[in-house]
Amino acid sequence: MRPGLMQRNGRNWQGNGAAFRPLKPTTLRKDGGATLEVDRNRFQDGDMVLFQDRKERRYLTTLAEGQVFHSHLGRLNHDGLIGHSVGGWYRTDRGHTLLAVRPTLGDFVRQMPRGPQIIYPKDLGNIVAFADIFPGATVIESGLGSGALTTALLRAVGEQGHVITYEIEESVVPRALANINKVMPSPPNLTITLGDIYQGIEERQVDRVVLDVPEPWQAVAGAAEALVMGGILVSFLPTILQVHQLVGQLHEDGRFQMIETVETLLRPWHVTERSVRPAHRMVAHSGFLTTAVRCLPRVVGTASNPAPLPSGEPLTPPDRGNDKES
Repeated sequence: MRPGLMQRNGRNWQGNGAAFRPLKPTTLRKDGGATLEVDRNRFQDGDMVLFQDRKERRYLTTLAEGQVFHSHLGRLNHDGLIGHSVGGWYRTDRGHTLLAVRPTLGDFVRQMPRGPQIIYPKDLGNIVAFADIFPGATVIESGLGSGALTTALLRAVGEQGHVITYEIEESVVPRALANINKVMPSPPNLTITLGDIYQGIEERQVDRVVLDVPEPWQAVAGAAEALVMGGILVSFLPTILQVHQLVGQLHEDGRFQMIETVETLLRPWHVTERSVRPAHRMVAHSGFLTTAVRCLPRVVGTASNPAPLPSGEPLTPPDRGNDKES
């Protein structure tokens, strides 16, 4: 299937194939067939903006000509920002000053419309890093949710990569696509397949499988069939009992090694001229991240009679009780 398609029961829907807008000082944008030079140092119509007031409260909006930003601090015309400096200070009609910058993906994820439980920025970053999501990778994802993880994966694989998302609930797709499109309009390298990943993965020779589903152990066999040798499976789960069952299934399958589970705790610090202390609140437990590497099944041998390398798959995993650790 070509990137940029959504599949349902053999039918496909194609997006408009809008290109990514790289964050360069000056970039080119096509408008009505014409190529325009756009200054990335200035806000453009359609850009997302993050405002911060003097108490460090933050507000997210999308610029549109003729529109007005409303808050308890007053009103601010969008036209007063379009064509003006990113990182500038802007005054509302009530005299309050707001700093205006471009939001990071983390800023957007924290404030985006959501339905299912989202994966927070501290975990999104670790998923991309620990799973080694690289430019040009083909990634299978399951659990579209509100689109936060999908957006992070799309940014990591770049224009030459491909993200294929399996989602069983069609009702979550419109909201997720709306969120994704705010960050990267209709990415051509996203394919949404309406189906149950527990029933298997159609694709083969993929680089990564990312599971944000309640019973990922049901997808272990399918992930093993889909991944390239050395490919990585990563799963995000809220409870340690789920992790325990997943890790048990990974061992039982025999085609995954280097199985690791981590938890990320994020503690902000309050640093001023006169004091340095931890913040009163921290982002503690949100979930567990388990990674595993696709390998050939382990074959037991001895120094005098080494086991031959397997010529095909699958092989029955060895009896671990007879396998002495070195």
